[in-house]
Amino acid sequence: MTKISAKDLYQRQTTLSELGESGQERLRNATISIVGCGGLGSVAAIYLAGSGVGNIHLIDFDTVDVSNLHRQVFYKTDDIGKPKCEVLATYIQSTSSFVNVTFSNKSVSKKNVFNLIVDAEIVLDCTDNLPIKYLLNDACVLKDKTLVYGSLYKFDGYVATFNHLDKNENRTANLRDAFPEIPTENIPNCSELGTLNTIVGIIGLMQANEVLKIVAEIGKPLINELLIYNSLDNSQFKMKLKPSECHSEQKRRISSLFESENYKSILCDFDDGITISKENFKKILEQKATVKIISIIENEDLELPFEVTEKVPMYDFEDWLSELENPKENYIIVCNQGISSVMAVHLFKAKFSKPNVMSLEGGISGF
Repeated sequence: MTKISAKDLYQRQTTLSELGESGQERLRNATISIVGCGGLGSVAAIYLAGSGVGNIHLIDFDTVDVSNLHRQVFYKTDDIGKPKCEVLATYIQSTSSFVNVTFSNKSVSKKNVFNLIVDAEIVLDCTDNLPIKYLLNDACVLKDKTLVYGSLYKFDGYVATFNHLDKNENRTANLRDAFPEIPTENIPNCSELGTLNTIVGIIGLMQANEVLKIVAEIGKPLINELLIYNSLDNSQFKMKLKPSECHSEQKRRISSLFESENYKSILCDFDDGITISKENFKKILEQKATVKIISIIENEDLELPFEVTEKVPMYDFEDWLSELENPKENYIIVCNQGISSVMAVHLFKAKFSKPNVMSLEGGISGF
């Protein structure tokens, strides 16, 4: 194996007078936590490792799915079913030998968030779950950590650096200065709305770029503003932000919110009794048991691998429920990824207490 030196590996960067050897040394000493190893996180992680960030911790509970591969391009078909954070850590270690990369194959929650980000100087939010975004924001405010935020909506991407310590030793705006409350309505994620793979890469790279600017102390990070980028017309808009109150008062208020908020939504509630495994579902199909299978339509062109009783668009589901009269049958609700179907089960149970209704765990993807 050919031996390479760090000096040779990063020579093109250190040649930049704005960065130099001192900037590269700051990158080498940096410790970054990346929450979410999907489209945003995998791109950000690999480019930060390639830039010489010395310590990277990856956090993700999920496994690689075939539907991920079109935008999470560092995963291969052979990786399907494997933990994303582990696969990504192995890839980074094979290409960036000077980087110390670790991972936690866990979902982030109110109980463990502080332990998961304890060593991080900068936390990257690369998740697609709104309550978890607020959880990361609030945790970073309470622990005085910089948060590099990334988010997607169809062809649009959003990037900001929140809660950063500016030159005057003041903390900059955070997510709650832009959007004070966690939305109560169900906001669709990319598995339901779809997403173009290029916008995912662009926003992930922008997040990595924010980290490099902050650590190397070059350029101007996206502080006190939210960058909104549209990939269809290449337009950019910066929404100006400002802290709503002094940092100590904001920490007091967010501390109170943290105590009362559970940071959960029905989109991520996989309690026992809600889901049915693929194995048990297949047995039901084989036995031709009396059960109604309802398919949540997220993609009109999606081919179902089994017959269903009825197809219902998610946006029509509550109207569909209102038309049912005292249902007594058993129901299994299915969708592509097993996310919308969980939401549908909760809506069903909120309206009718008696029917046995469950969601197909993991959806029909890979069925």
